[in-house]
Amino acid sequence: MATVSLCMIVKNEEHVLKRCLDSFKAVADEIVIVDTGSTDSTKEIAAAYTDKVYDFKWVDDFSEARNFAFSKTSMEYIYSADADEVLDEENAKKFLALKEALMPEVEIVQMLYVNRHAYRTTENFEKDLRPKLYKRVRSFTWIDPVHETVRLDPVVFDSDIEILHLPEEHHHKRDFGIFRKMIAASEEGKSLSKKMHHMYAQELMLSGDKMDFADAAPYFERAFCESDPDPDQDMRTECCCILARNAANAGRTDEFFKWCLKNVSIEPCSEICMELGHHYFDLGDYEEASVWFLNAAQETKPALKADAGGKDAYDMLAHVYEKIAGEHPDIKEQALQMAIEYKRLTCMS
Repeated sequence: MATVSLCMIVKNEEHVLKRCLDSFKAVADEIVIVDTGSTDSTKEIAAAYTDKVYDFKWVDDFSEARNFAFSKTSMEYIYSADADEVLDEENAKKFLALKEALMPEVEIVQMLYVNRHAYRTTENFEKDLRPKLYKRVRSFTWIDPVHETVRLDPVVFDSDIEILHLPEEHHHKRDFGIFRKMIAASEEGKSLSKKMHHMYAQELMLSGDKMDFADAAPYFERAFCESDPDPDQDMRTECCCILARNAANAGRTDEFFKWCLKNVSIEPCSEICMELGHHYFDLGDYEEASVWFLNAAQETKPALKADAGGKDAYDMLAHVYEKIAGEHPDIKEQALQMAIEYKRLTCMS
């Protein structure tokens, strides 16, 4: 049977840590917890489950903290957990069965990460396959009978184990601070990597407030200007989304339309259509608003926020037809039926 180290970095997780550890303790042969500066009872709770509790000075770098935590493990495989994760009874049985059957050549096991709408999260999916279990020591293997080479790609197994993500709150303010620090530290203020650029834009669209958008705007405007239209089209689309929302927040209509039009002239995305729909909805032009919400739902694809291409658009269409019903008695019944239909589609999205 494969052995597993449950490995965590934590800070002020007293409200969820016990729930997490209770759910995972049956599958863990070792529990390693690294605290990055808790001021509540997190460390005391951790100590009830393991004597391997370590301190690590937080330096605004999750990779450094996780590398330190991994260095303290000793089992064959490492499960990297967050304190707001839960492994229910059914999936704990699947995890134990995996430990029995896991072939030694498997280096990474992916599991289904499941979000629930009832819990606060900045994740942009309901269920997503992601790497969660890692072989602690990787061996290198020569492959091919001639012109042999060392296999560089890891052997990955996709399991059907579901990990429930049940956060009580999210930490977007902390994340935005790290993004800003990365930008300030980059050589000559160069753009973030495509991955980090996408993650920053996505988290802004999912949980940013007006101040967060205003803080981010100078970076995204510079990134748009420095990017190339062809290879960096996705990045430019993301910039348009952030900059259009920031302009709308500030009431700068000309600037708002500038960024919307830059996106529409290339390849419109659901988010920009939603921004235009909200603009006309706020003006009371419900017919024009409906055009853009329909475009968001049926003619375009989301770039950052999955619900922009479905649930959010249909929800706003329901509101549009409720408004139309109130203003046009002659088509009231027809408009209300449309509102009911879009509410149904909202629930299905």
